[in-house]
Amino acid sequence: MSIDLTTHFGGLKLNSPIVVGACPLTAEEQSHAAIAAAGAGAIVLPSLFQEQVLQWNQRRGQEVREAAPRSLAHRQREPVNWCCQSADAYLSLVQRASSRSSVPIIASLNGEYGGHWLDFAGELQAAGAAAIELNVHHPPPSEYAGPREVEDALIELVTQIDAAITIPLFLKMDRYYTSPSHLAHRLLSGAQGLILFGRAPDVDICLDSFQLKTNWALTHAGSIVESLGKIMRIHSYCPAMPLAACGGIGTPSDVLRVLLAGADVAMVTSAVYREGPGVVRTLVDGLRMFMDKHHLTTIQELETKRPIEFSCFEQRQKYIETLSKRREMHEMVHETNAIHGDRWGHPSL
Repeated sequence: MSIDLTTHFGGLKLNSPIVVGACPLTAEEQSHAAIAAAGAGAIVLPSLFQEQVLQWNQRRGQEVREAAPRSLAHRQREPVNWCCQSADAYLSLVQRASSRSSVPIIASLNGEYGGHWLDFAGELQAAGAAAIELNVHHPPPSEYAGPREVEDALIELVTQIDAAITIPLFLKMDRYYTSPSHLAHRLLSGAQGLILFGRAPDVDICLDSFQLKTNWALTHAGSIVESLGKIMRIHSYCPAMPLAACGGIGTPSDVLRVLLAGADVAMVTSAVYREGPGVVRTLVDGLRMFMDKHHLTTIQELETKRPIEFSCFEQRQKYIETLSKRREMHEMVHETNAIHGDRWGHPSL
């Protein structure tokens, strides 16, 4: 039986729902061909940080907001070993990777404050990025009046970037917002997809020095089950929002669970670190075997098996209609970009 794993995610047409997430490994260009050959639908590059974009702007004589110079001064005192040492190097990486890769290359931006640095999203599009992932690290709670103000600031950031680009914008959202489902609905006007859920390093206290320290460890395969309930709630409340699941996906069962929970794609990172790009082939083959066993020929048929509860027939009908309209929009956007290219003059991947 012929099985088609073609997946639509926020305007991107992918060969499979397996996406290798942002990490230092994806900065290694020699790994891109192996990841694509293993069956990945897309590759997310490591993040470029706000401080690096501000440095790029400063070198071009652009003024920065008051908080930015303090951040830059701190980085100069305590240098960071970035995956890409500068914004120029990152643009070069995006350009080379997008021109050589057989799958879409997604760039990643990481920052906290709004401002002109967000205009750099246009530079990433011009360099050939198929989409942009946005990671937002919020300033301390003392800088906000309450949760609503935090969400408003996030929506303003997303709206500002979305207005500057024509490629999809995906927001990597953490699980600690007051109501992720309602926030997802508010983000429909700016984000073309959400990545659930962003993860921060664990904070610890050294009992010898009384200093804070952070630990970053690989997630365990199977730990994605901790997120399934939230993914299902967000998808059932806001089915128009494309979703990607990440954090603890390492087996075909993990992939199947997130797809059945409402995610369009499964992002894999730690498993690739542990097992190499070949783990992507294991995930793809496992997905195919499951679909073959259950006589499913497309990802869309798999989606019809989602165990989503509806209180009435009308809710179920609205859910089906929303998903159908989403697919029609994906196909229309993909066909238009393929014919005309984006506004920066680059053909769509």
